Amino acid sequence: MSKVHCVRTIRIAERPNLIWIEIETDEGLTGLGESFRGAQAVEAVIHEQVAPWLIGRDSRRIEAVSRHLMTPYLGFHSTGAEMRAASAIDLALWDLAGKRHGIPAHEALGGAVRTEIRAYNTCAGYAYNSGGVARRAVHATDAPAGPYDDQIAFMRDAGSLAESLLAEGFTAMKIWPLDIYAEVSGGHMIGLADLKAGIDPFRRIRAAVGDRIDIMCELHSLWSAGAALRICHALEEFDVFWVEDPIAKMSDAKALADLRRRTRVPVCGSETLGGAVSFRGMLEADAVDVVMLDLAWCGGLTEGRKIATLAEAYAKPLAPHDCTGPVTLMAGLHLGLHAPTAIFQEVVRATLATWYRDLVTDLPVIVNGMVQAPTAPGLGTALLPDVRGRGDAVIRETGQPRRPE
Repeated sequence: MSKVHCVRTIRIAERPNLIWIEIETDEGLTGLGESFRGAQAVEAVIHEQVAPWLIGRDSRRIEAVSRHLMTPYLGFHSTGAEMRAASAIDLALWDLAGKRHGIPAHEALGGAVRTEIRAYNTCAGYAYNSGGVARRAVHATDAPAGPYDDQIAFMRDAGSLAESLLAEGFTAMKIWPLDIYAEVSGGHMIGLADLKAGIDPFRRIRAAVGDRIDIMCELHSLWSAGAALRICHALEEFDVFWVEDPIAKMSDAKALADLRRRTRVPVCGSETLGGAVSFRGMLEADAVDVVMLDLAWCGGLTEGRKIATLAEAYAKPLAPHDCTGPVTLMAGLHLGLHAPTAIFQEVVRATLATWYRDLVTDLPVIVNGMVQAPTAPGLGTALLPDVRGRGDAVIRETGQPRRPE
């Protein structure tokens, strides 16, 4: 039957935004899932609402479980705690599906369209997005924590950073030098001096490496439509690959579509949306050029595959998000290998080189800027045993866990 008999969550104080879920079945398998932000709220949803319903059910009925969890009375069409919990559960069920049949998740989804996918490096630092505060403004005067503290690097010497990435095989990079200027007006406007300073890193990159690298601009949903438009116009001369999440309410498809019509810069969105219906509305409004989704927030691989189908139907490229955790990265890679219009897998070389390695057994392999297809069953990674034994680990179980003999 493959019945679920235990649901376990694990979180650690050092990375308070991250939560992992392990689903154990009566066939002796364990599936691993993950979500990010508000880990305590997600934990409560899982153990107080989801796990009591899931225990005893057939773990093979992934679509049925997804439909149940994706339609609560409250919390749908968002990336709230219910959606994040549903996403983590879904990833674990797909991990189980691959392990059950001895195949990678991309094969379980229906097979790979490609055996590798182009990577772009999100130029974050070692601690970016990992603490209790999601993001922190970084200035050129900050001290780097190591050679891959790329967020400080793009504020200090973006040209040298681009050269460093090219030397490692990366041919695309994403930066967000305008974030620090949103604080001045709450994102409602940007002055000319701040605008010129904010776009200077793009100028430095082009001066240093010319057209040998693609550049994405992340705006983190910090700006009003008017301010975002001014920024987009200023970026046009640098031929950026996309401007990501330019407006404060990425669920406002009409405002986003209006912005897109008024600029030549391609618009990308949005990791902040949950559920296929939200993406359908954005696509129906012709509001984006590139579809980005986060599988730990949008509903997992089950819903992610539906969003990928919508992107294909609207002839839009797809780009899975990663700036949160290693399991989500692996899941996004499997979808990127499977989805016909996928063009990129986001990675952060600083986290790949450091704390991701302290958490899981396996990470994506990048060769000449291309992320290779995993070959192990399921998602292709597992939590390191030491994670559960950490002094700052909080482990909660519902059901009957397997105990070591």
